Parts: sequence; C-alpha cells; structure tokens
Amino acid sequence: MTKHIVPPSANISPETPTPTTTLAGPKRTLSPGYIHLGISKEIAPALREFGLDPDPLIRAAGLDPSLFDDGMSVIPFAALGRLYTLCVAGTNCSHFGLLVGQRATILSLGMVGRLMLHSDTVGDALRALVANLSLQDRAVVPSLIVSDGTALLTFATYQAAGTSAEQIRDAALGVTINIVRTLCGSTWNPVEVLLPKAAPADAAAYRRHFRAPARFNQETATLVFPARDLEQRITGADPMMRALLEEHIQQMKARAGSEFSDDIRRLLRTRLTSNHCSADDIAEVLAMHRRTLSRRLKGTGMGYRALTNEIRFEIARQLLEETDVSLSHIAAALAYSEASAFTRAFRRWSGETPSTWRAERHAA
Repeated sequence: MTKHIVPPSANISPETPTPTTTLAGPKRTLSPGYIHLGISKEIAPALREFGLDPDPLIRAAGLDPSLFDDGMSVIPFAALGRLYTLCVAGTNCSHFGLLVGQRATILSLGMVGRLMLHSDTVGDALRALVANLSLQDRAVVPSLIVSDGTALLTFATYQAAGTSAEQIRDAALGVTINIVRTLCGSTWNPVEVLLPKAAPADAAAYRRHFRAPARFNQETATLVFPARDLEQRITGADPMMRALLEEHIQQMKARAGSEFSDDIRRLLRTRLTSNHCSADDIAEVLAMHRRTLSRRLKGTGMGYRALTNEIRFEIARQLLEETDVSLSHIAAALAYSEASAFTRAFRRWSGETPSTWRAERHAA
C-alpha cells in the first residue's frame, strides 16, 4: 500500500480575471470548525439532477437555503457533514460527494483558485493550494510530495469524526481533477487515484471521472501523477494579478485569529502518516525553534504529544470505519512498531479494542 445515472464531468475553461478585476474575497481568515461553501455550493444543483428539491434537505441539516446562492457563505463544517449524510440517504447514491466535486471548478475555490490560475507553473499553483486553502476551507488539508519522479497530492479531512468525511474527500478529489485539467489541458489524467474507503458496489463513476485506476482501501486520498507535470507553464497567467492576489492573501494571513494549536493539528493531519511529524519537523516547517513551538503550545493548554495522540485517534477512527485496511497496516501508517502497540493505544483512547470498535461501526 502507498503511504504517503451520473452527470458528465466538466471540462472547465473559466474566464480568467484581468489585472483590473476587483479582489473580491473573504476579509478575514476562517475560524476553526467553519468553511466557505465553495465547492459544496454545487450540492443544490446536484440534488436537482436527481429530481429532488434541495431546500428541505438543507433546512434539515440546520442551514438556510439562501446561503447556497453564494459560494463565499460561511457555514459550520459539522452542518455540512450532516447535509452530505442527508444527501446520500435522499439520493441513494454512495458517491454523491464525487458528483458535487465534478460539477465544481477552479473558481469554486475563490481567491485561492484565482491565484492558482495566475501562477507561473502547475507546481506553483498546487503549492499555492497547499499553502492557502485554509483561507477558503479549514476542513480539508492538502499536501504535495514529490519523490522519484512521482507527485502525490493528498487530501485529509480535519476533525472529521461524524461529518461524512468520505463524501467531503470525494468532492475534493473530484474538483481537483477538474482544476488540474484546467491548468494542464482537458486531456490530462492522473496515473492513479488512491481512496481511503472500502470499494463501493459501483466503482465505475470514479473511473469515469478520474480516467485512471481508482484504488480503494488506501491510507490516504491521493492523486498520483508524473512530477514532470508540475513544470508545465500555465497559459494566460498574469504576473501582475498574481502579485496582487499574493499581497492580499498575505494581508489576510497577518490578521489571522485562529488558535495556534489548530494550525498544528492541520499540519499533523497530513504528516502523521509520513516520517516527518516530530516536534522538530513541525517547528522547521513553521520556521521557529523547537522551544518556541513548545512555549506557544503551552500557552494554549496543549502539549505536542497530546496533539499528536488526538490526531492519531482521529485518523485511526476514520480508517477503521471507512476502510477494510488491516490493523497492522493502520498501525504502520500511524508509526507504531507493531499492531499490539496500536491496539493498546486505541484502547486507552476509546475504552475498546480497534477490532471491537470497527465491528460495532460496521454493524451500525
């Protein structure tokens, strides 16, 4: 395993902003637990494709249907998760999130998407996505790793318990395929797509949109493609617009008010399944001394070890509930030397063994 009736997928050719375009976008960063509607604005038209009125389902999730008129509407992540659960039940479609994602475009990511359009190369655009998506979406955490000529673009859901994380990851993968085809050309395809979910009865919908093999029961949600694609230059990118967007984004980040520990959790969510998640590694990513990291975390009332265990528990629950990955593979993905050590840790966290916890959730 690598560690690190369906509407047609859209071939997107968005109109790119000109240098005189107003920099409309969020005025401040998101608080933890909230998300700009963005991609999920497509939930309403996706429901209509099934002949369903979206408004009753949106209200049942605790949201105002008028919020879906604007992709910049801010909603609680938990409410979005409830809505996806209701949509899957109402449509009887287990890949509803994928249908939402394949309707969305690069412009569904707001200012971050526009910055990607005006990046110099595809690699610059994807690095901009990784660095700045939290301005648009604090629920999904991307990472980009290049190794031996292969690029791995991975998405994790943050604080995902009970929130239809599987559907939200599917939506993220669906729109990302559209985004890379916008940047590289409509004929672009990944080498393969990894999905941290059990194989569905109908996997054809994934193969149709990805136009590549879909591998289920993986530890991560990952697009795999040749690293040389990152070097492709983006047609129509405007350096002046890129500079304006970068300046505006940096100003927003300077006004950020999110808790420091929440930012560490987001970093850990993508790094705990790799070998680069020690306190020294995280401090290096944040360009600070290890002691500074410890001091700032102490100010939030959380220690680094407590944070890592919290995220390990979150990842373990997701893999146990949504995949058929073996306990030994989960233990290895979470850096335990053997499955018995993982079992002891999971019992401390939950009061149950991972096997019992999985069996109860699958029975439910």
